[in-house]
Amino acid sequence: MEVGKINKLKVTKKSEYGYFLKGEEEEKEILIPYGNIVDEESVQVDNDVEVFVYRDSKGRLIATQKTPKAMAGEVKILKVADNTEIGSFLDIGLERDVLVPFREKKYLILEDEKYPFYIYVDKSGRLAATTDVDIHLSTDSDLKIGDTCNGYVYGFQTNKTALVCIEPNIAGIILRDEYYKTLKEGDYLKDLRVIKIYEDGKLGLSTRGERKEEMDSLENRILSYMEGNDGFMRFNDKSDPEDLRIVFNTSKKNFKRTLGTMMKNKKIRQDEEGTWLIK
Repeated sequence: MEVGKINKLKVTKKSEYGYFLKGEEEEKEILIPYGNIVDEESVQVDNDVEVFVYRDSKGRLIATQKTPKAMAGEVKILKVADNTEIGSFLDIGLERDVLVPFREKKYLILEDEKYPFYIYVDKSGRLAATTDVDIHLSTDSDLKIGDTCNGYVYGFQTNKTALVCIEPNIAGIILRDEYYKTLKEGDYLKDLRVIKIYEDGKLGLSTRGERKEEMDSLENRILSYMEGNDGFMRFNDKSDPEDLRIVFNTSKKNFKRTLGTMMKNKKIRQDEEGTWLIK
């Protein structure tokens, strides 16, 4: 009998509180309370039933026909039900939530928000969870270069490459040059573009759009910025790359390319002070 998994057990007898179940090689019976029975006709003495097995608040093995949102050995996106003095609790769709011990929280998780978690059975035989999902993510994906996806940032490499759990449980990374805004663990990112498939199966992602789309968007942001500042901005093609990343969410290369196009189209002019709109 496996805790945290679906087990096929035989119904042995009926009791005041529910039915008792037993595995083929098990000596000990476990209870499926009446409140955990979904299909009453299937739970009859001598019938085999498929049930999810877990431990209740007193550590007793309990069975249910309810389908949990996550099982042991899986990475799932789950909502934080509560933050307490002993850790956080996750809603897995059963009457008992799953604990994330403090030592297994690698970053701040907030109540009522969703994050990727790996579910496991702890030393006491209870279900538990961790935000440390890295080695448990899958590289088996149907996503192709050019596809878009959503995912959660769960960590960073030393070179600031962001590690991403693509929904529902796929491994992805975003190189530092492929994101401009500040990211942190727990951030949910939409419309990530697949730009590479690595040899190990991980997906290379970008927060940036296609080049023309990105350049058009940047030009609009520059024009909007200048129009709100009397047709002037202190930035030009010699500006500091980090300033451009903060203000315009772009690289210096893209900024210079966009300014060049705008000057060619006689929309702006530059001098040592900055850039001016041509009216």
